[in-house]
Amino acid sequence: MLPGPCQPSNKGLEATLTAQLARLDLLILDDFGIAPIAAHERNELLELLDDRVGTRSTLITSQLPVTAWHAWLDESTLADAILERIVHGSHKLALKGESMRKLTKAA
Repeated sequence: MLPGPCQPSNKGLEATLTAQLARLDLLILDDFGIAPIAAHERNELLELLDDRVGTRSTLITSQLPVTAWHAWLDESTLADAILERIVHGSHKLALKGESMRKLTKAA
């Protein structure tokens, strides 16, 4: 989830960045679930969402169906906790049809 310098060995930078992200009025997680997630990234995501739930807005875009998010998170207990924070009070918009990239490319 966080960029390369925020690997588990760099806890100070990780904590600072997580705190900054937690304070944003709107956090956009684009292409959620597009690549595998590491164990430390799951923990960071849970911490970040826990800090934001009920106080800040989070917008998530994904090509991965919501029904597949639990399996993608790959660790049942953390997946339950993360998804509970995402789903609680959320609004889901499922888009249908061709990709805008395909449509504009064809035009």
